[in-house]
Amino acid sequence: MNRYFYIDSEGKQKGTFTPEELKSENIKKDTLVWTPGMTEWMRASNVTELDAIFAGHAGSYSPQPAAQPVTPPAQPVNYGGSQQQPMPKSWLIESILATVLPFMLCSSIFSLLGIIGIVHASKVESLYARGDYTGSLEASSQAGKWTKIAMWIGIAWVVLWIVAIILLIAFGVSMAGISDVFSGSGYEI
Repeated sequence: MNRYFYIDSEGKQKGTFTPEELKSENIKKDTLVWTPGMTEWMRASNVTELDAIFAGHAGSYSPQPAAQPVTPPAQPVNYGGSQQQPMPKSWLIESILATVLPFMLCSSIFSLLGIIGIVHASKVESLYARGDYTGSLEASSQAGKWTKIAMWIGIAWVVLWIVAIILLIAFGVSMAGISDVFSGSGYEI
Protein backbone atom coordinates (compact mmCIF):
# COMPACT_ATOMS: atom_id res chain seq x y z
CA MET A 1 0.00 0.00 0.00
CA ASN A 2 1.40 3.37 -1.05
CA ARG A 3 1.67 6.40 1.16
CA TYR A 4 0.64 9.71 -0.41
CA PHE A 5 1.46 13.38 -0.13
CA TYR A 6 -1.29 15.84 -1.03
CA ILE A 7 -1.66 19.57 -1.61
CA ASP A 8 -4.29 21.12 0.68
CA SER A 9 -6.66 23.95 -0.23
CA GLU A 10 -4.06 26.51 0.91
CA GLY A 11 -1.44 25.08 -1.46
CA LYS A 12 0.65 23.42 1.29
CA GLN A 13 2.13 19.96 0.95
CA LYS A 14 0.99 17.44 3.56
CA GLY A 15 1.81 13.80 4.00
CA THR A 16 2.37 11.00 4.05
CA PHE A 17 -0.96 9.18 4.35
CA THR A 18 -2.39 5.78 3.48
CA PRO A 19 -5.52 5.80 1.30
CA GLU A 20 -7.64 5.24 4.43
CA GLU A 21 -5.98 8.18 6.17
CA LEU A 22 -6.56 10.33 3.08
CA LYS A 23 -10.28 9.62 3.39
CA SER A 24 -10.26 11.07 6.93
CA GLU A 25 -8.34 14.09 5.57
CA ASN A 26 -11.42 14.81 3.42
CA ILE A 27 -9.53 15.15 0.17
CA LYS A 28 -11.51 15.96 -2.96
CA LYS A 29 -11.37 14.40 -6.41
CA ASP A 30 -9.44 17.44 -7.64
CA THR A 31 -6.86 17.26 -4.83
CA LEU A 32 -3.33 16.83 -6.15
CA VAL A 33 -1.59 13.72 -4.78
CA TRP A 34 1.84 12.18 -5.21
CA THR A 35 3.58 8.96 -4.10
CA PRO A 36 7.04 7.57 -4.88
CA GLY A 37 6.97 6.08 -8.35
CA MET A 38 4.84 8.86 -9.84
CA THR A 39 6.56 11.24 -12.23
CA GLU A 40 4.32 14.18 -11.32
CA TRP A 41 1.43 15.23 -9.10
CA MET A 42 -1.94 13.81 -10.17
CA ARG A 43 -5.56 14.52 -9.28
CA ALA A 44 -6.83 12.01 -6.70
CA SER A 45 -9.63 10.94 -9.07
CA ASN A 46 -6.98 9.79 -11.60
CA VAL A 47 -5.26 7.41 -9.13
CA THR A 48 -6.93 3.99 -9.20
CA GLU A 49 -5.78 3.08 -5.68
CA LEU A 50 -7.77 6.05 -4.34
CA ASP A 51 -11.06 5.18 -6.13
CA ALA A 52 -12.43 3.61 -2.94
CA ILE A 53 -12.24 6.98 -1.17
CA PHE A 54 -14.73 8.49 -3.59
CA ALA A 55 -17.06 5.48 -3.90
CA GLY A 56 -20.61 6.54 -3.06
CA HIS A 57 -19.94 10.25 -3.51
CA ALA A 58 -22.09 11.72 -6.23
CA GLY A 59 -21.76 15.09 -7.80
CA SER A 60 -18.78 17.23 -8.31
CA TYR A 61 -16.64 19.05 -5.87
CA SER A 62 -15.58 22.61 -6.08
CA PRO A 63 -12.11 22.77 -7.56
CA GLN A 64 -9.15 23.76 -5.45
CA PRO A 65 -7.60 27.16 -5.94
CA ALA A 66 -4.97 27.12 -8.65
CA ALA A 67 -1.70 26.10 -7.06
CA GLN A 68 1.75 26.81 -8.36
CA PRO A 69 3.34 23.80 -10.09
CA VAL A 70 4.92 21.68 -7.41
CA THR A 71 7.70 19.24 -8.08
CA PRO A 72 7.51 15.97 -6.21
CA PRO A 73 9.96 15.62 -3.35
CA ALA A 74 13.04 13.55 -4.05
CA GLN A 75 12.37 11.69 -0.83
CA PRO A 76 9.52 12.13 1.61
CA VAL A 77 10.20 14.94 4.03
CA ASN A 78 8.06 13.46 6.75
CA TYR A 79 7.34 9.75 6.76
CA GLY A 80 5.24 8.15 9.44
CA GLY A 81 5.47 11.20 11.68
CA SER A 82 9.25 11.15 12.05
CA GLN A 83 11.81 13.22 10.18
CA GLN A 84 13.82 11.50 7.45
CA GLN A 85 17.42 11.19 8.59
CA PRO A 86 20.21 12.31 6.25
CA MET A 87 22.28 9.57 4.66
CA PRO A 88 25.35 8.68 6.73
CA LYS A 89 28.82 9.25 5.26
CA SER A 90 29.70 6.39 2.92
CA TRP A 91 33.54 6.55 3.21
CA LEU A 92 33.81 5.00 -0.28
CA ILE A 93 36.35 7.41 -1.81
CA GLU A 94 38.41 7.51 1.38
CA SER A 95 38.50 3.72 1.70
CA ILE A 96 39.56 3.30 -1.93
CA LEU A 97 42.38 5.85 -1.53
CA ALA A 98 43.49 4.41 1.83
CA THR A 99 43.68 0.97 0.22
CA VAL A 100 45.21 1.67 -3.19
CA LEU A 101 47.74 4.47 -2.56
CA PRO A 102 49.80 2.77 0.19
CA PHE A 103 49.77 -0.47 -1.79
CA MET A 104 51.04 1.30 -4.91
CA LEU A 105 53.58 3.50 -3.11
CA CYS A 106 55.23 0.93 -0.88
CA SER A 107 53.64 -2.46 -1.65
CA SER A 108 52.11 -2.84 1.79
CA ILE A 109 49.96 -5.95 1.67
CA PHE A 110 48.45 -4.89 5.01
CA SER A 111 46.87 -1.83 3.41
CA LEU A 112 44.60 -4.26 1.56
CA LEU A 113 42.63 -4.46 4.82
CA GLY A 114 40.98 -1.35 3.43
CA ILE A 115 39.02 -3.64 1.11
CA ILE A 116 36.86 -4.45 4.12
CA GLY A 117 36.14 -0.71 4.37
CA ILE A 118 35.26 -0.59 0.68
CA VAL A 119 32.78 -3.45 1.11
CA HIS A 120 31.05 -1.74 4.05
CA ALA A 121 31.12 1.65 2.27
CA SER A 122 29.34 0.17 -0.74
CA LYS A 123 26.48 -1.01 1.52
CA VAL A 124 25.70 2.42 3.02
CA GLU A 125 23.74 3.91 0.11
CA SER A 126 21.78 0.77 -0.74
CA LEU A 127 20.73 0.21 2.89
CA TYR A 128 19.68 3.85 3.18
CA ALA A 129 17.69 3.68 -0.06
CA ARG A 130 15.80 0.64 1.27
CA GLY A 131 14.85 2.63 4.36
CA ASP A 132 17.20 0.78 6.73
CA TYR A 133 18.73 3.84 8.41
CA THR A 134 20.15 1.83 11.32
CA GLY A 135 21.81 -0.63 8.94
CA SER A 136 23.29 2.17 6.83
CA LEU A 137 24.58 3.89 9.98
CA GLU A 138 26.26 0.65 11.10
CA ALA A 139 27.78 0.09 7.63
CA SER A 140 29.09 3.67 7.69
CA SER A 141 30.64 3.11 11.10
CA GLN A 142 32.34 -0.10 9.96
CA ALA A 143 33.54 1.52 6.73
CA GLY A 144 35.01 4.43 8.70
CA LYS A 145 36.75 2.08 11.13
CA TRP A 146 38.39 -0.06 8.43
CA THR A 147 39.29 2.96 6.33
CA LYS A 148 41.11 4.52 9.29
CA ILE A 149 42.89 1.23 10.04
CA ALA A 150 44.09 0.99 6.41
CA MET A 151 45.10 4.66 6.45
CA TRP A 152 47.20 4.32 9.62
CA ILE A 153 48.82 1.13 8.33
CA GLY A 154 49.69 2.98 5.11
CA ILE A 155 51.14 5.93 7.04
CA ALA A 156 53.17 3.61 9.28
CA TRP A 157 54.47 1.70 6.26
CA VAL A 158 55.55 4.92 4.49
CA VAL A 159 57.30 6.11 7.67
CA LEU A 160 59.11 2.74 7.95
CA TRP A 161 60.29 3.06 4.35
CA ILE A 162 61.55 6.61 4.95
CA VAL A 163 63.38 5.53 8.13
CA ALA A 164 64.91 2.55 6.30
CA ILE A 165 66.14 4.77 3.45
CA ILE A 166 67.63 7.28 5.92
CA LEU A 167 69.38 4.46 7.80
CA LEU A 168 70.77 3.00 4.57
CA ILE A 169 72.10 6.41 3.53
CA ALA A 170 73.60 6.97 6.99
CA PHE A 171 75.16 3.50 6.95
CA GLY A 172 76.60 4.12 3.47
CA VAL A 173 78.06 7.47 4.53
CA SER A 174 79.56 5.96 7.69
CA MET A 175 81.09 3.08 5.72
CA ALA A 176 82.66 5.59 3.33
CA GLY A 177 84.12 7.39 6.34
CA ILE A 178 85.50 4.15 7.78
CA SER A 179 87.24 3.27 4.51
CA ASP A 180 88.94 6.70 4.61
CA VAL A 181 90.15 5.98 8.14
CA PHE A 182 91.56 2.60 7.18
CA SER A 183 93.11 3.87 3.96
CA GLY A 184 95.10 6.45 5.94
CA SER A 185 96.37 3.93 8.51
CA GLY A 186 97.91 1.50 6.09
CA TYR A 187 95.16 -1.05 6.29
CA GLU A 188 93.19 -1.55 3.11
CA ILE A 189 89.61 -2.67 3.07
